Amino acid sequence: MSSGQSDYIQKGIQNAEQATAEDKAHNYEAAVQHYMTAAHWLMQAIKYGGMNAQLKQTIRPKIASYIKRAEEIDLILKKKQVADGCNDHGNARNNKNNSDSSDSDYKQLKQKFEGAIVADPKVTFNDVIGLEQAKEALKEAVIWPVKLKKFFRGKRKPWTGILLYGPPGTGKSYLAKAIATECKSTFISVTSSDLLSKWLGESEKGVKCLFELARERQPCIVFIDEIDALCSQRNDTESESSRRVKTEFLVQTEGVGADNSGVLLLAATNIPWALDIAMRRRFEKRIYIPLPDVKERAAMFKYHLGTDIPYEIQDHEWMELGQKANHYSGADIAVVCREALLRPLRRLCLSTHFKRVKNPNSDGPSELWLLCSPDDPDAKEISFDELDCDDLFEPPVIMSDMLAALARQKPTVGENDLIEYEKFTEVSGQEGY
Repeated sequence: MSSGQSDYIQKGIQNAEQATAEDKAHNYEAAVQHYMTAAHWLMQAIKYGGMNAQLKQTIRPKIASYIKRAEEIDLILKKKQVADGCNDHGNARNNKNNSDSSDSDYKQLKQKFEGAIVADPKVTFNDVIGLEQAKEALKEAVIWPVKLKKFFRGKRKPWTGILLYGPPGTGKSYLAKAIATECKSTFISVTSSDLLSKWLGESEKGVKCLFELARERQPCIVFIDEIDALCSQRNDTESESSRRVKTEFLVQTEGVGADNSGVLLLAATNIPWALDIAMRRRFEKRIYIPLPDVKERAAMFKYHLGTDIPYEIQDHEWMELGQKANHYSGADIAVVCREALLRPLRRLCLSTHFKRVKNPNSDGPSELWLLCSPDDPDAKEISFDELDCDDLFEPPVIMSDMLAALARQKPTVGENDLIEYEKFTEVSGQEGY
């Protein structure tokens, strides 16, 4: 069992325990949320692959029981709402209120998705290291149809569905932000949690509202992160409400009875094999976003250290870091750099000896306190707490800081996980690097 699969199971167990506690405390709305979340994570664990049959037989009844209990509570809460409405206002007035409430809910949904329109995330393709094929595919789908509009006629049509898949932290969402900057279209960014609701019928309404807004704002790109949580493979353990959400999503993406010609569906997932087959077909381009290669990793180390903080790392040492960071994702490297950036401050706080040096900057005091060895001839024994921050010389990040941080932060993706992605790419995807 992979580490990712174990994490899913652990999250499922934690939410199930929380759901049971909320249920006993009669906090029914919270209980429904936790029951459904527990079922979701356990289903994700099964779909991840590599689970033995005995464990699957143990987990599946639990999933079914969590969903069943959530639906039972949901039905009770719905009946209670209707009963309360009847007691307070009478049947006729309650029906009118329900209609008004429905319109109000729809307007709120629309406002919610309008708030998800990304204006300017300030990320460009130049900020995305590597992934040249993925960039070209996205340019074909997003930029060409706008810039070369007159050439897209007849059988020459732009792509309408693109799936970005790969290990966590490889830059799928970052690529989407770059598209939002580069394109001249409306860009709506949502996650599965923005669409899913604990109330029956609300999730389907959210999916429909999202695509109606996208059609109104054509040309429009709809980006859905973690789409596997919304459109996983159908099976016997899932609830009726989950089936209805998938059906509504398929109807909206197919564009039956509506014009989807100016709408591009862009989605990201870490587990593409878990997607419903019919949904997978909607994505004409399925692009694998792999882990960075050694040159890209070296460039990422330099990028994530930034230019504002001093460092003393030689050009050849960047490549050494890239070679040592095999199986590290871009997100892993970012964490390594954050750890390395803190290490000089730790040395500063623990230092007991400092010496006076000339301030290299024109602003501030003419001399600063630089941490040093007790054996330095100019060293003075001073406690860090006795010195003012403005009088301290900022210690640079050095290679030993990077190596120590690299040893401390392990990669999140294992060899077995990569095999699953390579198998899927061979059968159903295309390379994105």
